[in-house]
Amino acid sequence: MDFKIASRGGRSRTRAGTRVLAASLALTATASVGASGCSSQAVAGTVAGRHVDIPVRGGTVTVDTGTLALHARTADGRNLTLSAPSGTALGTPGPVERTGEGIRWSYPDKGLTVTARADHGRLRVSMKADRDGSLTWPLTGTDRATSAVQLPRGEGLDIPVRDTFWNSEKAGLTGDPVDVGGLELPLWGHTLGKNHGVSYLTPTDLGTSLKFRSDGGRLNTATTHDFSAGDGTRDYTVTFALTDGNPVAPGADYRSWLAEHGQLGSLRDKIGENPANGKLLGAFHAYVWGDARKAAGVEELRKLGVDRMWLGYDSGPHPMDAAAVRAAKKAGYLVGPYDTFANGQDPKKDPDSPTSVWPGTVYPDFCVRDAQGKPKTGFGGRGCYLSSRAFEQAEPRHHYLADRTRAMTANGADSYFLDVDATGELFRDHDTAHPMTKAGDRTDRLARMRRLAHDKKLVLGSESAQSWANKVLAFNHGAATPVAGGLWKLQRDKKNWGGYAPENAPGAFFKPVRLPADVAKAMYDPAYRVPLYETALHSSLVNAERWELSYEKLPEQKTDRALLAMLYNIPLNFVLDGASLKKTGPELAALQAYFAPLHKAVGTEKLTSFRRLTGDNLVQRTEFGNGKLTVTANFGKTPYAGLPAGCVDAKLHGDQQPRRLCPAKAGG
Repeated sequence: MDFKIASRGGRSRTRAGTRVLAASLALTATASVGASGCSSQAVAGTVAGRHVDIPVRGGTVTVDTGTLALHARTADGRNLTLSAPSGTALGTPGPVERTGEGIRWSYPDKGLTVTARADHGRLRVSMKADRDGSLTWPLTGTDRATSAVQLPRGEGLDIPVRDTFWNSEKAGLTGDPVDVGGLELPLWGHTLGKNHGVSYLTPTDLGTSLKFRSDGGRLNTATTHDFSAGDGTRDYTVTFALTDGNPVAPGADYRSWLAEHGQLGSLRDKIGENPANGKLLGAFHAYVWGDARKAAGVEELRKLGVDRMWLGYDSGPHPMDAAAVRAAKKAGYLVGPYDTFANGQDPKKDPDSPTSVWPGTVYPDFCVRDAQGKPKTGFGGRGCYLSSRAFEQAEPRHHYLADRTRAMTANGADSYFLDVDATGELFRDHDTAHPMTKAGDRTDRLARMRRLAHDKKLVLGSESAQSWANKVLAFNHGAATPVAGGLWKLQRDKKNWGGYAPENAPGAFFKPVRLPADVAKAMYDPAYRVPLYETALHSSLVNAERWELSYEKLPEQKTDRALLAMLYNIPLNFVLDGASLKKTGPELAALQAYFAPLHKAVGTEKLTSFRRLTGDNLVQRTEFGNGKLTVTANFGKTPYAGLPAGCVDAKLHGDQQPRRLCPAKAGG
């Protein structure tokens, strides 16, 4: 049933003639997914008692200042619920005041001051708290027309709200709240029937969580923000944009937001600043072990015809030597060590890794400590997490990080993988010697990553890179993987997953495994997968899957993962030792030969269109650079318009015929 926006007198109101800011963000099936910016001038329309109309791109939003309920009237006459009333009691609101930018009111009982205004075509609602507390708002997906929810878990998911799997405990979605600061992008979205949707952005992602609930077999979401002076989260902002419901619309909205705020990086610019970044274009990624990390192993890859690779190696006692690095550079490859600045262990107690050992009293002096003074336990339940603030304070004098980097790249490595620095796992440090909020932790991590990328001219990557790191990173491992909770449980089962032996080919990376059906469905069912991350950041950095989930690790998902990689224009990730190089090298070479010209052509371009071509969502199409590359992937079991099942067609601008890849036959 459509909702009628009513004035104080109860008359139905239509705002067909209301001023709309610039063009609609709406994404049609054939339109570009890029959202153009527009003037940030705010226009508050009418104020009727506690109801305020604010024009946005594509319609008008009515704010109920008494309850924080939000309803929209679209330009084509649809009535939509953007948020149900607040889930937290607000008390009696203060009077609505006009400001130079919009409107302002307060909730004295909650100590909240609220402003609402139009901003670049969106509704922007910001709150400032004068005391600690929490607020559950917005509550989204409550409109009965809501058909799907979009979540940036890894690359991105589009979930039908009535889907029985995702409404069940098996999917693991409706359990604990999701920390928005831990998502790859600080957003979610909803599709509301045909040609309508909403994009929700939370620039103040720290302190904000998203909880999925199944209500009568339908998913909806409740967002909670914790206002904390100690955590630096007394401010809270949510933006609302009307879209046409395309599942990647929230990614397009966020890309525009990043650009408007000067926070969108450019891979093309990064290549201009450091030409070595250009070697990422067309490259697959691989961590190498044993004979594969020697010069002869590099030569074998090159003889197979592999013209671009990123080669990484762990922090064990046998890194790639200078001869192997020279061979890799001669082949046109990038070479980088694995390192982390986040973990410290007692050097006298058999530390797990050389990266956990630091000079002097870095451990335990730099440990992150909680309010009771207890150190935050580190990797694998040992040692502690180290404070980025402690390092930043010490660096000008002691050069701990600079010395570490110098030692790690003494072999001539021109790339660097810095584990966990760009993930959403941030810390508040209560140690009085180096106190730090999560926002401060993020700032300090960005500072040290910037030094590696800009000062040291290293091709820098990190783990599951959050969007806030997109300007300093050239690549990341992990943001392409929508990790389901059951994966971590499986990885702890060393008997089935594999452990860290043998040293030259650890089972954790090389042993093939079969994912439990529920985990496989949650992570790799292509019917639910959408390129939210690529829509937002494809032209900014190169994205790949987690390094412990190499292409050969999950045999049953190989075809779908290859199709997804080609559809999203992102590289596959491998692990190689001497034996696997001989066994799977031809397959790797065939896949890389197909991928390389496509990625070289549009790796610096944005993803400009995503469409599903069949009702079961198993035939999908992307475009990059407004038609420079078109890719069609058939994840189904029957041919589509001449495209066989399990195959992908790619057509660069100027191609007479599409280029076809059927991954199951690659290298055969």
